[in-house]
Amino acid sequence: MQLNLNQIKEILPHRYPMLLVDRIIELEPCKRAVGIKNITATDAVFNGHFPDEPIMPGVLLVEAMAQVGGIALLYSDEHRGKLPIFAKIDKVRFRRQVVPGDQFVTTAEVIKVIRGKLVIIKFTGTVDGEIAAEGEGTFSLIPVEKK
Repeated sequence: MQLNLNQIKEILPHRYPMLLVDRIIELEPCKRAVGIKNITATDAVFNGHFPDEPIMPGVLLVEAMAQVGGIALLYSDEHRGKLPIFAKIDKVRFRRQVVPGDQFVTTAEVIKVIRGKLVIIKFTGTVDGEIAAEGEGTFSLIPVEKK
């Protein structure tokens, strides 16, 4: 299953400049998702993060990977309407720089669901097939009140 940007916005609460997933190219709800973030020179972060040598900040790479994992979780009816909040970030490694012109491809795999409230997801982000970042995130699923 694939999702375009408008479908992603129906699932994730994030909006510009914090929506860091452009497209989902594979999706198995509650199991796995593969998503793409196109890194462009016009991304707002590059105005201040090494403007002469732009590098995507590691924390934003982790957030992009987490959002792909969030889509894998939130696409299912079981978790729809909940908010996955970081409880812990583990085993994160940055293997190469991500710069404008790169396509950051994240694979997020749900490793474990604990009592329906905590979820552990393993992330791998690549550029041109080379691992750029990887790690694990533990998320607490928070119910969201409708306004």
